[in-house]
Amino acid sequence: MDYHSDRFSDFSLMVYEDDELVGLLPANVSEDMLYSHQGLTYGGLFLKDNIKLDKVFSAVDRFVKEVGINKVAIKQLPDFYQHNNSKALINHLQKDSEVFHTNKVLAIDYSLPFSIHKTKLKHYRKNSSKGFEIKEERNLDSFWNEVLIPRLNSKHNTTPVHTLDEISLLKSRFPEQIKQYNIYLNSQILAGITIFDKGPIVKSQYGATNAFGEPERALEYLFIELIQKFKKENKRYFSMGTVIDKSFPEGYNPGLMRQKIELGCREYQQDFYRYRVV
Repeated sequence: MDYHSDRFSDFSLMVYEDDELVGLLPANVSEDMLYSHQGLTYGGLFLKDNIKLDKVFSAVDRFVKEVGINKVAIKQLPDFYQHNNSKALINHLQKDSEVFHTNKVLAIDYSLPFSIHKTKLKHYRKNSSKGFEIKEERNLDSFWNEVLIPRLNSKHNTTPVHTLDEISLLKSRFPEQIKQYNIYLNSQILAGITIFDKGPIVKSQYGATNAFGEPERALEYLFIELIQKFKKENKRYFSMGTVIDKSFPEGYNPGLMRQKIELGCREYQQDFYRYRVV
């Protein structure tokens, strides 16, 4: 997480019992609140199996209170990321904490029946004869500079969460876990998707098209190709991330949510809990 240490005041904690590491909380601090790290999409509290939660929280609370922190916020993992301790952790948080925020997370569960909207499949079959070329690229420069940055700037007046230098650094450290897929027509880049490969789960971290690719429905075509690819590779889930957007009255982007559901996603809930240290 050091690549964005300038944006967050890191306060990650490790919990030990008799010199054995039993818990890890990636975290940052802002004012008097300890946050389950705001620079991580999911994060949360990671625990060794069969550890007693009361002991872990007592240790965390005792430590943060000593340094003047009064509140703790912990984000729940979406269902498909949860591990053996997750249910016990959620039960503990529901007992002693309040939910102050909820994310909608969209993902395809390959173990369940899913369907891609008939209109998308119609265009996909029609576009299969156009001569699209899909490549996995080691270099992220073309997608960032020719697609993602211009697209976010023109459509939303914003920039990617990761700069090109940051995502390139991450990819150099995790070359098998961060993958870039671009789609071309007549050697012209049209769209791209950046995938974070987490073993049984893959997540589309970024997906965008440019002015050349939009009328060709290139991003949609690329998504369907990757959905099929990862199913054949026996992945368990294809996560397309959240649709949170505070500029909409609903608190999320309904158009983006519809697009992801039409690609076969189901909606999962990610709750954010907080409590006051006593």
